[in-house]
Parts: sequence; structure tokens; C-alpha cells
Amino acid sequence: MAWFTFSFPDFAVAFLSVLLEGVPFILLGTILSGLIDEFLPSKVMVRFLPKNAFLGVCVSGAMGLIFPMCECGIVPVIRRLMRKGLPISNAIAYMLAAPIVNPIVALSTFAAFSGQNAVEMTTLRLGVGYLVAILAAFAVHNLPVRSVLRDSVLTDQSGDHEHSHGGKFLQRIGNALKVTVNDFLDVMIYFILGVAISSLFSTGINREIFVPLATNVWLAVGSFMGLAVILSLCSTSDAFVAASFKMFPFVAKLAFLVLGPMFDLKMLFMYSAVFKKRFVVGLAVGLFVLIGLICVRLTVLKL
Repeated sequence: MAWFTFSFPDFAVAFLSVLLEGVPFILLGTILSGLIDEFLPSKVMVRFLPKNAFLGVCVSGAMGLIFPMCECGIVPVIRRLMRKGLPISNAIAYMLAAPIVNPIVALSTFAAFSGQNAVEMTTLRLGVGYLVAILAAFAVHNLPVRSVLRDSVLTDQSGDHEHSHGGKFLQRIGNALKVTVNDFLDVMIYFILGVAISSLFSTGINREIFVPLATNVWLAVGSFMGLAVILSLCSTSDAFVAASFKMFPFVAKLAFLVLGPMFDLKMLFMYSAVFKKRFVVGLAVGLFVLIGLICVRLTVLKL
């Protein structure tokens, strides 16, 4: 049995499907980033959040319930929010949690797992996703800013001021559109590269090689998280794919649904537009290990 084969038609279909699914969310995210840059006064996010660091991170992790955002559009938004004064730890909490902890994902997960412990899966997905995002945010809290953000982002932050604010409304809309276009082109380069690589793997790798791994919980969780990284699915639709692998244990599907929206191949490249490579690699390893350990530990619930 060949473990890897290449079919251009299959690759093209997979590439275009993920691309067309993600582009509207990226466009929405960049439009929001433009509006944030032009109309959100500097430091307002700091004043809005609790002054206590712990409470601030916890609130940031739950913001997806009010401002739901797909992982495809989250990167330009958090970049602009950090420019406006949002601390990195708060930005990380929102960035990782929002694609999971939001009403749309909760409904899609519940619908996908109808007849397969839907309530438990939906509750645990949102709960574990929130917990992991908070823990990751606190791990970043004490890191030097220069070890996390790219130099270009740091320069962008240091140059933030109110020069563009004021003036006619149409002029301000024009300024917001300029930011939108710049962010859209910047993020799309990384997004297209990530989608191309993920489509190559998802169409070329024979999924039957994963079947023998389903009998061991450690291998099942690890392999399913690897599959989540490769497939690079949207958080609003990935539950339907996970539910179709009925031979895999519950906790492996949970790991798939938590890691995927936080880190996959397309996100690897999109994160690289904001964060330094060393931090991106550390984030990937940390999320993989933390989510894996939590999900394996949940086997005590006999799910």
C-alpha cells in the first residue's frame, strides 16, 4: 500500500476549497483590523480589561463569545489590537481561544456529534480550548516582547499614534481601507503557502495508515493531532470531519478539535507574519504536548 500519491485534480480541489473557505474570514478579519486601526483610540483596550493580569487574561480568553472570529482572520486582528495597547498575553489568550470558544463553533460541534456524546464533546471542546489558551497566555506573560514579536511588528507598535484620527468620515474610511489592503496582502502570502502545503499532504497521504493507530490512546491522540495540523480545516466545519472517524476514541477527536483551530499548517505561516520563528516553534510544541496530555488524561472519564 502506497502511503503517498499525488493527484493534481485532487490537490486543486482541496487547495481551492480551503482557500475559498478561508479567504472570506481573512477579509473580514482585515476589514476589522482596518477599522480598529482608524477608529479605536490607543490604549482603550487596556482601560477596558481588568487591571489584574489574571482576570485580564481570563476575560480575553472569553471574548470570542462576544466577538467570534475564525482562526483565518484572527492574526491581523490581534496584531492591530496589540498595536493599540493590548498586552501580548491577552492577545495570545484571545487568538487561541476565539476560534473555539464562540457560539458558532459550539453549534457546529453539537450538530456534528449528534448521537456521539454531542453535549460532552461540545462542552469539553470549549472548556479544554479555553483552559489551554489561558495557560499558553500565562506562559507568554513574562517573556520579553522582543523574544515574541517580529522586529517589523515592534517597529509598527512603537510608531503608533493618533495622526490618522480626526478629519472627514470618508477620509477615515479610506485610511481604514488602506490598512485593510496592506494587512490582507501581507497575511494572504502566508495563508496561500500554508494551504498549498496542507493540501499536498491531505490529498497525498493515504488515511488508511492512521487506522492501526486507533487502538492505542497515546498513538490515537498523537496521530489525530498530526492530522489536524495537516488538514488545516476551519473551526466551523472541522467537527464534521472528526465525527466521521468513528473508529478513533473520543479523546483523539477532542484533541483534533482543540489543536486544529489553534495551530495547523496554514496558521504556522500566518503566525510567522507577527511572531518570531523561535516563538512559533515553541508555541507549536507547547500546544501539542499540553493538549495531548490533557486529552489522554481525560480517558479516566471513560469517554
